[in-house]
Amino acid sequence: MTHYRWLICFMLFFATTVNYLDRQVLSLTWKDFIAPEFHWTDTHYGTIAASFSIVYAIANLFAGRFVDWMGSKKGYLWAIAIWSVGACLHALCGWATEITLGFKQVSGMISATGAVASTIAITSVYYFIAARIVLGIGESGNFPAAIKVTAEYFPKKDRAFATSIFNAGATIGALIAPVSIPPLARYFKNIGVGNGWEMAFLIIGALGFAWMGFWMFIYKRPEQNTRVNDAELTYIHQDQENEAIQGTTQYDDGPRLTLWQCFCYRQTWAITLGKFITDGVWWFFLFWTPAYISDVYGYSSDSGTAQLLIFVLYAITMLSIYGGKLPTLIINKTGKNPYAAHMQAMLIFAVFPLLALFAQPLGNVSYWFPIIIIGIAGAAHQSWSANIYSVGSDMFPKSAVGTIVGIGGMAGGISSFLINISSGILFDYASETNMTFFGFEGKEAGYFIIFCICAVAYLLAWCVMKLLVPEYKLIEVK
Repeated sequence: MTHYRWLICFMLFFATTVNYLDRQVLSLTWKDFIAPEFHWTDTHYGTIAASFSIVYAIANLFAGRFVDWMGSKKGYLWAIAIWSVGACLHALCGWATEITLGFKQVSGMISATGAVASTIAITSVYYFIAARIVLGIGESGNFPAAIKVTAEYFPKKDRAFATSIFNAGATIGALIAPVSIPPLARYFKNIGVGNGWEMAFLIIGALGFAWMGFWMFIYKRPEQNTRVNDAELTYIHQDQENEAIQGTTQYDDGPRLTLWQCFCYRQTWAITLGKFITDGVWWFFLFWTPAYISDVYGYSSDSGTAQLLIFVLYAITMLSIYGGKLPTLIINKTGKNPYAAHMQAMLIFAVFPLLALFAQPLGNVSYWFPIIIIGIAGAAHQSWSANIYSVGSDMFPKSAVGTIVGIGGMAGGISSFLINISSGILFDYASETNMTFFGFEGKEAGYFIIFCICAVAYLLAWCVMKLLVPEYKLIEVK
């Protein structure tokens, strides 16, 4: 048997890595490189992050349909081309702000005060929001396309594992980001190329265009791919024989579910609510951990300590690869159907984020405790995410997988919007009023509140999903 499916899985992994690198550039440069230039507060950054999230949410709804319509190959190419352009556009935001407000040098913006500083902040925020909109539209296509490709190249029992492997690209991207992006920004700032952060956006954004060149030559559907032999094709299509489904659209591209029809199924709502309740947790950790390290412990994003902390955090989340393997082990050992195995695994993963309740209290002992706990919670989230994506591809026909993943992505994007915009407002309020909560003061109190919400989200989501879909049921299109 050939193993071409694993090369396809690697390409999905590479794309997801680039996806998260592009997403992380702003979070790793805004506090120490961008904010001094544009006079940003936490609220400004929270607004930009939330704007990306809501655009990403809305675009996911259409991205899934777009990928189902265009097909995996063309749909993926369009998605990564758009988000790579959007990533590079960030580099122009400083120049656009200078031109708009009539500044000839960056130093003039940095030294501004009062109403002028406020105008600079607002103007620059609008430009960054515009760039984030393009980025969000493109990035919304990544997971619908990747899950659709996984459904085409892997049998159900292996999909969660394959998903966990390519989904680990999110962790690798987040792992590489802190040791590459701030040093890039610092290097170019030191040699006088802008303020440094511009080149970080351009260099990271260009990686997507390199991926496109490989994808054009590597990807074909397994039935049309001469590098996939009959033995591998039989393995990929084993579910068709095992479940004796013939003449339906469970496996073939026949009649398609409309968007409205998708919302008529409990299975859709289970996935949608599961993503809505939990996705904001990951996005909070992704967008706010560098600021947390800076605000609470005083380490800037380009300092060695901050880079080491973030690196260790995301190294821990790499444990999520084994989380994707767990359902396969459950199926092989117990013979349970894929849905039951995924839900059993997800219940286990839902317990680990409860450790986040102790992140801030233990942070008073050492900053390593919250970093390790956030890493464990992040690994649990990525394991949960790999399984919830697979739940969708297990129960819906391949022709609808992109749409279902898109709907789930929309819910996750809305969740991210809410947690990002509320976090920015909460942290500024906590700082200005020196708010107290369970013995914590100021921003530390704000972070503790968010950590408590993150801790219980997964158990709540699991209960909601189990209530909506107690048993495994396939969706068939007649």
